[in-house]
Amino acid sequence: MSKEVDIIEDDILKKYPKVLDILLYDQTTKKNIFWATDNYQHLGEKYQFSSPIYPELITGLNSKIIMPRVLKNKELQRTRVKEMAEVYTPSWVCNKQINSIDNSWFDKENIFNELIIKNDGFVSWKVNQNKIDFPKGKTWKDYVKNIRLEISCGEAPYLASRYDTTTGEYILISNRIGFLDRKLRIINENIKTKKSWLNNVELAYKSTYGYEFHGDSLLLARESLLYTFIENYFEKFNDEPELLNIQKIAYIISWNIWQMDGLKAVVPNSCISSIEETKNLFDDSTKRIIKCKGCATNDNNLHNGIYCLIMDWTKIDPISNKEGLQVKFVDLIQN
Repeated sequence: MSKEVDIIEDDILKKYPKVLDILLYDQTTKKNIFWATDNYQHLGEKYQFSSPIYPELITGLNSKIIMPRVLKNKELQRTRVKEMAEVYTPSWVCNKQINSIDNSWFDKENIFNELIIKNDGFVSWKVNQNKIDFPKGKTWKDYVKNIRLEISCGEAPYLASRYDTTTGEYILISNRIGFLDRKLRIINENIKTKKSWLNNVELAYKSTYGYEFHGDSLLLARESLLYTFIENYFEKFNDEPELLNIQKIAYIISWNIWQMDGLKAVVPNSCISSIEETKNLFDDSTKRIIKCKGCATNDNNLHNGIYCLIMDWTKIDPISNKEGLQVKFVDLIQN
């Protein structure tokens, strides 16, 4: 398996038919995700803020247009920080924060690894090589199905730590620290057969969520989660998974890692203002701009934009009688 940080969309297009289309699809709007940034507008009409991202725009002669933040030029990095507060977190910080969550879940510290500060001030971690033990009343399956969410996920370093987003350093599977990485480690330690492994990995992906505003970062996050699946399968079985299984994981990712304005719980820039025109007795007209009520009052229940849908995989749709119930994310955060 390749250990390149930058996943080339051409490779996905050639090796895994239909997968790039799935990764670019937005389950709320039933259209493709869109750029949601002006960083690419100099490339033409199809790269404007509201333009959808299609495979042909990022493959072939257009390959490497989307790349991890660490590979972008410094000026573009500064622009993203200034305009959208886009700041990426070192892996050791992600690890420390995730450890804190696991300390609470296990009611014990240093379950997966222990933080190390070297003499030169460099911070890293030492992996616990022993099989993970579970507290009384909890099983490894409970951990796999435990729901985890990364807000404003960017390239999703808290979910899948294939590389350090601040240095670009590739991280070996055995040393990864993300929410999903830990779930996969648990599965790898407890499962031997391919069928059972695939079933449990599917559960791990269905319980792992994240949202992001920018279309380019969102695609990178989705790609990272997909390649995390492929790499772990190869590590476990010394073979690549079948295309059908890759497509299934990509479909789950397209639901669970979604494009959203996290402050409003709607599709970015989907709220609209209207113009109200009134006339007086002398037939003079006055125009007044009426803002979206949710934007005007900061009430997430009153936006006129498109509220984002996610899938609750633990429930059955009463209409189709199939696994998974579509729910508005805003309803979850209001409860």
